[in-house]
Amino acid sequence: MTRIKEKFAELDAKNQKALIAYIMAGFSNEKATISTVRGLIAGGVDIIELGFPFSDPLADGPVIQNASTVSLEKGTKIEKFFNLVKKIRKETDIPLILMTYTNILYSKGYAKFITEAQKAGMDGFILPDMSIEESNEYLQAAKNKADTVFLISPNTSNARIQKISKASSGFLYLVAVFGTTGVKTGIKKYTLDAIKQVKKQTKGKIPIGIGFGVSTPEDVKKYVKAGADAVIVGSAYLKLIEKTPQNKLESKIRSFTKSLKKQTML
Repeated sequence: MTRIKEKFAELDAKNQKALIAYIMAGFSNEKATISTVRGLIAGGVDIIELGFPFSDPLADGPVIQNASTVSLEKGTKIEKFFNLVKKIRKETDIPLILMTYTNILYSKGYAKFITEAQKAGMDGFILPDMSIEESNEYLQAAKNKADTVFLISPNTSNARIQKISKASSGFLYLVAVFGTTGVKTGIKKYTLDAIKQVKKQTKGKIPIGIGFGVSTPEDVKKYVKAGADAVIVGSAYLKLIEKTPQNKLESKIRSFTKSLKKQTML
């Protein structure tokens, strides 16, 4: 059983849902990333998504695009990223998921990249632009090595939900809003309806995580109440990293994480 699956089983036994935090590796620098990870863990986060920067992040809004640009400018490359993961692994066994774009893996070779990522300490992958129709080589490379988390949207058809959920492991990522990532106001009725519909289609075979536009404890509470098994917060963390001095970053992240995690306890 992977660390991700173990985490969901552990939370289920405690009658809790998962809080997943997304941060961009190397933003605003490597030291800030380490401080942020420490704050997340101290605050009770369950899973961490580590973003690897990409020059054309189509699924991401301006906050994550900016973090990606800064990270690239600071020299974040794959080897540097894997070394950062190894440093994190020396401090914690928390599940780590790499969120990036397909070309990053494809250019190195799926099997080679996934093997190196696993050795560094990664547990799974989220590739927003990976098409289910073109995923065979990727899925074969990841088999028995890492979880593959695919995305669906509120208007994904029932037949496609079932197809994508069968290819997914760890959890299924439901995009909360139409469009890109970012802090948004208000929770849409179509999103709450989508959670119920996806749960109905997957029949409890895989956890459902919801992300994009989730930024407050109130958002987390509403999505958990609607039936989400995990809630993913990203841009709100990046904004906090951007505006917080380095010497206060760990404590600020810890405090914000605690406020979010509290809402996942049923």
